[in-house]
Amino acid sequence: MTNDPNFPPMFRIDVSADSNSQECADDVGVNEVIVALLRQLVVGQERQQKVLEELVQQTGQAQKQRSQELGQWKEANPGLARSCRRASEALSQAQSQFLSNLTEEIADQADSLLDGEFMLNEFVDRFGPRLAHLNGLLQALSQLSSVPDSHNTAS
Repeated sequence: MTNDPNFPPMFRIDVSADSNSQECADDVGVNEVIVALLRQLVVGQERQQKVLEELVQQTGQAQKQRSQELGQWKEANPGLARSCRRASEALSQAQSQFLSNLTEEIADQADSLLDGEFMLNEFVDRFGPRLAHLNGLLQALSQLSSVPDSHNTAS
């Protein structure tokens, strides 16, 4: 498999630069492709904008309807709404005490929480569900509660 000068080469590869006319034609073609792609991007963004606007409108309508229904419920059940308000305030104080205990526990066990996964999991298991349930109850009660009367709070 040596190069024998008596045999002509089978392949010839030209690695020299091409003429300028071909480069100009290539540049025009590339620019047209870029412009077409940019137009497609703009069309896609316009469609996305339209979908987002529709989503915001639907979400706003659902929120408005929910607010109206809650208002109607509060008007139909003023005593229960006041009871929910008082319960929400009391539970909020209990939550504050719970959070205080939680932060004290974290301060006392900071090193062990960082050192071992077992201790961290134990801590989350002990405090996590109760905190989540308290937050859920407070949210429900505060949504159902009435606004405190301005003439009753002035005393």
